[in-house]
Amino acid sequence: MSNRKTINVITLGCSKNLVDSEHLMAQLDEAGYDIVTDSNSTDAKIVVINTCGFIGDAKEEAIQTILECAEAKADGRIEKLFVMGCLSERYADELRDEIPEVDEFFGARSLKEVVEALEADYLPELETDRLLTTPDHYAYLKIGEGCNWHCAYCAIPLIRGNHRSVPMEKVLEEAEGLVAVGVKEIIVIAQDTTYYGKDLYGERRLAELLRRLCAIEGVEWVRLHYAYPTDFPQDVIEVLRDEPKMCKYLDIPLQHIADNQLSAMRRRITKAETEALVERLRTEIPDIALRTTMLVGFPGESEEDFEELCEFVSRVRFDRLGAFAYSEEEGTPSALHLEDNVPEEVKEARVERLMGIQKRVSLQLNAERVGKQMRVIIDSREGDYWVGRSQYDSPEVDEEILISSERELEIGDFVDVRIVGCEEYDLYAELA
Repeated sequence: MSNRKTINVITLGCSKNLVDSEHLMAQLDEAGYDIVTDSNSTDAKIVVINTCGFIGDAKEEAIQTILECAEAKADGRIEKLFVMGCLSERYADELRDEIPEVDEFFGARSLKEVVEALEADYLPELETDRLLTTPDHYAYLKIGEGCNWHCAYCAIPLIRGNHRSVPMEKVLEEAEGLVAVGVKEIIVIAQDTTYYGKDLYGERRLAELLRRLCAIEGVEWVRLHYAYPTDFPQDVIEVLRDEPKMCKYLDIPLQHIADNQLSAMRRRITKAETEALVERLRTEIPDIALRTTMLVGFPGESEEDFEELCEFVSRVRFDRLGAFAYSEEEGTPSALHLEDNVPEEVKEARVERLMGIQKRVSLQLNAERVGKQMRVIIDSREGDYWVGRSQYDSPEVDEEILISSERELEIGDFVDVRIVGCEEYDLYAELA
């Protein structure tokens, strides 16, 4: 019988948080812990919650999860409860007062302290090791922390500080370790990936990093997320265009298109510059899939601003788009200096309308793909379908390709399919 203790690591929020948890779990695994993740039916007596504190809904989810675990501790079902991550970084003092059942709160950059609180030795030689919670064939690769842009609505610089790049050799070492355990698709993430290297090397070096990731034997796809549009590097466009292993895909949050909104948000870009960047990307990489997010209901957003945004989304036809209502975050420039003057019901109506436009766009784009052949990676089996993705789709956030096949397929394998049908956010296919 094993003497290893079981620990439950619950991860909330974004993929950047997920990477932090996977680093933590590698340390705990080496220290002799058995690890379960996000399990509600576990005998684990020790729980670590990695929280998100970015927007209101995420904070509510984190607090609710902490309270549920605190109740379990009060009932004796949990012996030790630790909380880390962004919410804990922002509100540790208040949380200590309000939820005394938690043994300790740790910030977003306190991995060593969490390991030591769990009576384990933090091992620097495991710094690039991960215990993956994603399927074996893809993984997120975090190349930086924090952000230097300081957009008016965003709390990330308050939580995570200014941009800090992970040294290139460490990024590559981590990527090689991921490939060694079967990862075929590397999804590059940071709060702003395009800023990579500026703090360490005096210049942006994302393009060089992407080329070196593509050169790793065993990597099939490299995908780029969270690319800030202002001063977008031309050499990154060239890598996306020229490197066969680079997915023709870019996650580039634009947030708005009306000039007065972009200015109020402190985005440091204009409508004309945004339009020119989209045109440049599509001219140089004709088959690129662009994913973006839009923020509606920011202080001062007029009906005219919103109509301008709707027209832009209808005309430009983004492959993927998410819309979010503004949520005032204390300490941010917009909370300090602007009145949250767009009613909540107006915000929600604008989100609904914008997503309605995107739903129509998505159906049109998917209909254009019917009859075409695609290379896809198999993610899972669900009911009668094998579920896959093309290079134009990132896991969990984008659409899926549902494949009918009597032939047994392997999770993580690449297959060629022909698209035979579509819905707004899914494609149907058969093996080519």
